[in-house]
Amino acid sequence: MPITKADVEKVAQLAHLEITPEELKIFAPQMADIVAYVEQLNALATSNVEPALGGLTPEGERTDSSRDDVVTPSLGQKTALAEAPDAAAGHFRVPKVL
Repeated sequence: MPITKADVEKVAQLAHLEITPEELKIFAPQMADIVAYVEQLNALATSNVEPALGGLTPEGERTDSSRDDVVTPSLGQKTALAEAPDAAAGHFRVPKVL
């Protein structure tokens, strides 16, 4: 499926981006390459591929990061705020991000 400049404009509109006509010329072929690559990945036969634990270890092998899923008591507000550098009114105070 070819990617047109109209497709790029639609994606830019959905992402609330303003793009110039020069950027349209650049992004259309790039998006077409991305779509072509994804189509290649979709063509791969993966029905016989067994999943790996975390994607990195052989199936069934446990790692140091594996742990039993056990319910434990929460930390509690006073304990959590005890080490906060700037607690205020029972909350963490953080710098504004503008």
